[in-house]
Amino acid sequence: MARASTRPTSRDVAQAAGVSQAAVSLVLGDKWRGRVSEATAERVRQAARDLGYRPNLAARNLRLGRTRTVLLVVPELTTEFFAGVYTGAARLAAAHGFGVVLYPSPEGIGPAPDPFASAPAALDGVLASSMAADALTAIRGDQLPLVMLDSDPAGSLGSATVNLDIADGARQVADHLLDLGHRHFLHLAADVPSWTFEVRARELAARLATVPGTSLRTAPTPMTIEGALTATEAALDVPGPPPTAVVCDDDKLAAGVYKAVRRRGLRVPDDVSVTGVDDIALAAALDPELTTVRLDAELFGERGMRALLAVLEGRTPEEGEIPVELVVRGSTAPPRA
Repeated sequence: MARASTRPTSRDVAQAAGVSQAAVSLVLGDKWRGRVSEATAERVRQAARDLGYRPNLAARNLRLGRTRTVLLVVPELTTEFFAGVYTGAARLAAAHGFGVVLYPSPEGIGPAPDPFASAPAALDGVLASSMAADALTAIRGDQLPLVMLDSDPAGSLGSATVNLDIADGARQVADHLLDLGHRHFLHLAADVPSWTFEVRARELAARLATVPGTSLRTAPTPMTIEGALTATEAALDVPGPPPTAVVCDDDKLAAGVYKAVRRRGLRVPDDVSVTGVDDIALAAALDPELTTVRLDAELFGERGMRALLAVLEGRTPEEGEIPVELVVRGSTAPPRA
């Protein structure tokens, strides 16, 4: 009868590397610097690879009193942007032996129901992306480390806040359109009560106001293509100078603008320039391709997870907003004379 294979242990790694079990623990726990040499650390890592050793996380978690699980709360699961946030967060978490549970709280307003009977017992911490603060009350209790993404730093419940420089994104859009010669603007503003959308509206209006002769009409719009289509058609019917540029709070809204413009027998960008935010795959699928603010969702998720890991370890998270970039494509051009 064949003998069942046994899982290699830290003692096996120690014997193979010629070191103590304590040294193995330090190296594989990434706490070796200043305690063992680089050569010894590499010898331990190589022995672990050769033996196929994997730390017993279940036993370690019992000792630490941790589940090594993080909850990522997002407004919805179907948006490409939040998929990128999850990918970046989960990749970094996995590299540190953590798992990520993804949980949607529709619209990012709350309160969100607690996904566990006792969240503090099931989780080590929470990442919340683009959420209203009161949406997190039930999940967080007052006991879990919390990092807020895309949220007002001044009103955050979290131990840290990680943001994209969305204000600069709005300024880049405004400057690009002003430089092209546009003076009459329509802003399709997401009708979601969220700090990020408030910042975009405020910065766009402030930038346009610095140039004499500009007009800005704001249309609160559901975050759907059909909602954008309806809002754009209504705006085009308002008396007065028609907008020559439409600024959208995300790329989906821009797709609705395209449909509305074409239904009127107009063309993008000949008659109306259009901009978006996010730079999801849709932006390059539209014809003409969409000028939009690129948000690096994966980097955003990674930075958020890095901040949460720092909080869990008692360190100060990295500060500073993540830069964004205006990607100029075919949907913007000077207005007709």
